[in-house]
Amino acid sequence: MEKAKIFLTKQGLEKLQKEYEDLTKIRRKEVTKRIARAREFGDIAENSEYDSAREEQSFIEGRIIELEEILRNAKVVTQVEKPGLVQVGSRVKVEVNGERDEFIIVSSIEADPMQGKISDQSPVGKTLIGTKVGDVVTVASTIKSTYTIIEIN
Repeated sequence: MEKAKIFLTKQGLEKLQKEYEDLTKIRRKEVTKRIARAREFGDIAENSEYDSAREEQSFIEGRIIELEEILRNAKVVTQVEKPGLVQVGSRVKVEVNGERDEFIIVSSIEADPMQGKISDQSPVGKTLIGTKVGDVVTVASTIKSTYTIIEIN
């Protein structure tokens, strides 16, 4: 069974590739050296440095596996597939309760609300996907808000 594609922006893909390279080429080697140094201290049963290094190694290996899966199933959103409609990669200007806001719709992997990147799986993202300029939609999450689509880039 083929895994579902993970839609990423070009910048998001580059960021994940850089993280993967850092983990596999640098951090993996560093933690292996830490483990070897900790073993030199003798009894590893009561060696907190060894335990800490093994914990970090476990985290790094888990993240490498996760990134490999993401990168294997990644599809970069490079062009507008449905012109005029909100989709992953769209920069959307909206009016919400009388105030203007702007954000980019990204995958949940890239989401960072503090940077204006909202997930296509969030209540707002799900509701806006497929809308066009002039549409008025209501998003019900913890509070109910009405969004008017002003511009899509």
